[in-house]
Amino acid sequence: MAQPDSKKVFFENLTGAGKAIAVLTSGGDAQGMNAAVRAVVRMGIYVGAKVYFIREGYQGMVDGGEDNIKEATWESVSSMLQVGGTVIGSARCKEFRSHEGRLRAAHHLVEKGITNLCVIGGDGSLTGANLFREEWSGLLAELVEQGLISQDSSQRHSALHIVGMVGSIDNDFCGTDMTIGTDSALHRIIEVVDAIMTTAQSHQRTFVLEVMGRHCGYLALVSALACGADWVLIPEMPPEDGWEDKMCQKLSANRAGMKRLNIIIVAEGAIGRNNKPITTDYVKDLVVKCLGFDTRVTILGHVQRGGTPSAFDRILASRMGVEAVMALLETTANTPACVVSLCGNQSVRLPLMECVQMTQEVQKAMDEKKFEEAVKLRGRSFENNLRTYKLLAHRKPESELPVSNFNVAILNVGAPAAGMNAAVRSAVRVGISEGHKMFAVSDGFEGLYKGQIKEIKWADVGGWTGQGGSLLGTKRTLPAKHVDKIAEQMRLHNINALLVIGGFEAFECLLQLYDARATHEDFCIPMCMLPATISNNVPGTDLSIGADTALNAIVETCDRIKQSASGTKRRVFIIETMGGYCGYLASVGGLAAGADAAYIYEEPFDIRDLQSNVEHLTEKMKTSIQRGLVLRNENSNENYTTDFIYQLYSEEGRGVFDCRKNVLGHMQQGGAPSPFDRNFGTKISAKAMQWITKKLTETFRQGRVFANTEDSCCLLGMRRRNLVFQPVVQLKDDTDFVHRIPKEQWWLKLRPLMKILAKYRTSYDVSDSGQLEHVVRNRPKESDASGAM
Repeated sequence: MAQPDSKKVFFENLTGAGKAIAVLTSGGDAQGMNAAVRAVVRMGIYVGAKVYFIREGYQGMVDGGEDNIKEATWESVSSMLQVGGTVIGSARCKEFRSHEGRLRAAHHLVEKGITNLCVIGGDGSLTGANLFREEWSGLLAELVEQGLISQDSSQRHSALHIVGMVGSIDNDFCGTDMTIGTDSALHRIIEVVDAIMTTAQSHQRTFVLEVMGRHCGYLALVSALACGADWVLIPEMPPEDGWEDKMCQKLSANRAGMKRLNIIIVAEGAIGRNNKPITTDYVKDLVVKCLGFDTRVTILGHVQRGGTPSAFDRILASRMGVEAVMALLETTANTPACVVSLCGNQSVRLPLMECVQMTQEVQKAMDEKKFEEAVKLRGRSFENNLRTYKLLAHRKPESELPVSNFNVAILNVGAPAAGMNAAVRSAVRVGISEGHKMFAVSDGFEGLYKGQIKEIKWADVGGWTGQGGSLLGTKRTLPAKHVDKIAEQMRLHNINALLVIGGFEAFECLLQLYDARATHEDFCIPMCMLPATISNNVPGTDLSIGADTALNAIVETCDRIKQSASGTKRRVFIIETMGGYCGYLASVGGLAAGADAAYIYEEPFDIRDLQSNVEHLTEKMKTSIQRGLVLRNENSNENYTTDFIYQLYSEEGRGVFDCRKNVLGHMQQGGAPSPFDRNFGTKISAKAMQWITKKLTETFRQGRVFANTEDSCCLLGMRRRNLVFQPVVQLKDDTDFVHRIPKEQWWLKLRPLMKILAKYRTSYDVSDSGQLEHVVRNRPKESDASGAM
């Protein structure tokens, strides 16, 4: 048998035979917890372990009994991926805080042979789990002394292993960029804000919204960034004395600038510099008294905890659940309790108590009024969110702006993608703050060579964040055939830098403009590209603006399609997704929707594979599941079309299941951008403009800008943990230009995970899985991946 690549480690080397794993959810519920439970159960069973549910959190562990600690089966976690909350229940348990309660819990675990715990909850739940682990040997000694367990049993269960996953909508746990449930909570908030904005505009009203976050302002801050709120109040950064007058001045100035509404977002734990609470009613009364504006208060409350988990949370929870099982399989008696975290686009394992201690340090800093320190302790992502919000929301007076005399043009290229407008807004406002004159180009490079260029001001991009599509207009036209005309227009408008937002076409455009530098000095200027395409097929980046919105559209539609068969016995749906030759949407959408198979171009398949999939699904239909889901990327195979696969499944499944097919089409491209795409677009655009300013300063010599080096024509992309500027010419070798995809794609490593969770036997490369690291207080400067896939 051939040996696997020495650089790779396959989890077949890790066996769970003879091990028992228990999974519980504790504390407050969060959307995505069920996806994590499902992943733990199925991965645990897959590696040969016994897996148990502990119902009602620690309360179920303390109470014991068959109803509270129950062995899980593969089928027991079917149809729970799309369900919000936690189906195994969660409760805050006072008894577990006592020594007697933990003694009873230990007895009940030993009775079932459980020595591996996967705890999904907040810092309180995880701290309790660590204390339980530290006391374990003493608890067993007491149980032996009381005659409740034998000495032999005590020795066989001598070590308790703990792995935590953070489930909390507040994103208040240090050590991870995103906690399970945060993205879904942001979806709920933004849905409400978008709805409120339409009624507020009709009546010229001011709305004060309270969002959750008693000790952490993440939800308030990021939702303010995502909707372009006029003001935000969070506990980590209380406003300066006299903020009331400044806020009212800003609201008044916005109204004077023809804006018909104001949005103020208040975290429930918002405080002033004197540590006194700032309530929504106080803010409302202030606005009414000072400005006389018609003002309303909306408190979102538990709406934020409810509803279906977003695509992001399902993928995050599934990845974390599988990682947690692998961590438990690899643990030894000396391994400290760890928590599975997300850093950028990568799973990492961190010592649980290091994370808990840093989380507690944040609160201590706030109590001591060391607010700058509290913001830093929250992490670079939180700090950057706050900095970006201030940059975009608060316009400096003209007298305070630097004077650069540089002209920067922005254009969109390729197909529209949700989040493009947020990126344009961010670039315009940051550019103006840096002292540049900003120009908007309509209809991409076609508009550029036709001279469709006009100056764009701060107020012109107000309200753009939540708009889908491309308000500037976008075309697929490449510049090569129109180089002379484009150069002429750039001379005419004295364009000193170019920001191109788009997909694979935008990448090709920058390559062509770089080559054109040899004959046209007009292109010897800083040029930067931001990846924006639902296909996520741009080289040099793990993620593109728009892909998350498209994934949510796919997952939401798949949920509805599966639900349509709830009254029908045994039905399989064949769903076609977009993406060109890139299988990202089909694969990652399949993982998030719980698909049984996903056919893509990057992983060739033949009739034998199709037959094997049909047989596998037939077997599952006979024994357990009632609905099947198969995704197919539109260009996965020119012969095995969606119609062919539909007819094959219909024929081969006759008598066992029937089939339906759906082509999702352009609904994947439309709609309002998701919170992730709004924030990702906003933040990378702000970073790109700061890079452009730096390059303009560096390359300005003898009264003109001249930039002809490779590193002056870059793509800004997310690579694993970092946001990185990469010269486009250096990405040529990484690109398959015929099929318009990168030669290497990170998400292909998620495909075995989808297959495992669908009950296939497969190899899963774990060389990228998290090794135990330590909490880093200050990450490298380029790192700011605020919760990437």
